[in-house]
Amino acid sequence: MSPINTALRDFESLERLATEPSALSALDPRAKILATLGFIFTVVSFHRTSVAALLPLAAFPVVLAALGNVPWRMIGRSVLLASPFAVMLGMFNPLLDQQTVLTMAGVPVSSGFLSFVSILIRFALTVSAGLILLASTGFHPICSGLSRLGLPQLFTTQLLLLHRYALVLAGETARMSLARELRANGRPMRLAIYGPLLGHLLLRALQRAQRVHQAMLSRGFDGGLHRSATGHWQHRDTLFLSACMLGFVLARQLDLAHLLGALVLAVAR
Repeated sequence: MSPINTALRDFESLERLATEPSALSALDPRAKILATLGFIFTVVSFHRTSVAALLPLAAFPVVLAALGNVPWRMIGRSVLLASPFAVMLGMFNPLLDQQTVLTMAGVPVSSGFLSFVSILIRFALTVSAGLILLASTGFHPICSGLSRLGLPQLFTTQLLLLHRYALVLAGETARMSLARELRANGRPMRLAIYGPLLGHLLLRALQRAQRVHQAMLSRGFDGGLHRSATGHWQHRDTLFLSACMLGFVLARQLDLAHLLGALVLAVAR
């Protein structure tokens, strides 16, 4: 199976997980959205060279995945698929910032290398949290929750349509990739073919998107996102959000990595 088909299958599997009952899917979408946003803001608020201080924050996606019955293999594949963007973002940091900040086993470690590792950790943490939010909620309830939190309806509607038509484009890409593989018999595709292939892909995606839009209009779509009637804020949502925010404050104000290391050494003695 091609990487495009694998990525599309994983994304659709994440959407289907949102319909399965779990402790996390029972929560109000607004509580999960606010908790995820708080987690992302906490992760990005650390110093650019922070590495050890970020590691205890991995408990948040781990606990959410356990509560939502989200398989880590699927999350890991999705994170690895998008990881080249994070690598390209920080790959030149070790070359541009070579100031030595510490020495490990006699090997000097530069500030640029620490910032590069920190970027990779932040990327893995934030993307994992976002994927778990999607797997435990679903994209439409997320958009509905954003609308109920006060975001403009135009923004949430555009976000929902972007998601739908991105899947249309990915589906057309997967079908064209499969057709090319069947006709190529394993031969590599020449560079000159990529231009016409991309243009044909955009034309096919546009035609299908127009058919989808006509079907939406025939079913009464008026340009607005109708809020879901399900999902009412309950005491468990308040407890969940309060516990998450308290954990983020503690992780930001205290050096949890140092405290955990001292605790392990104390127990070992």
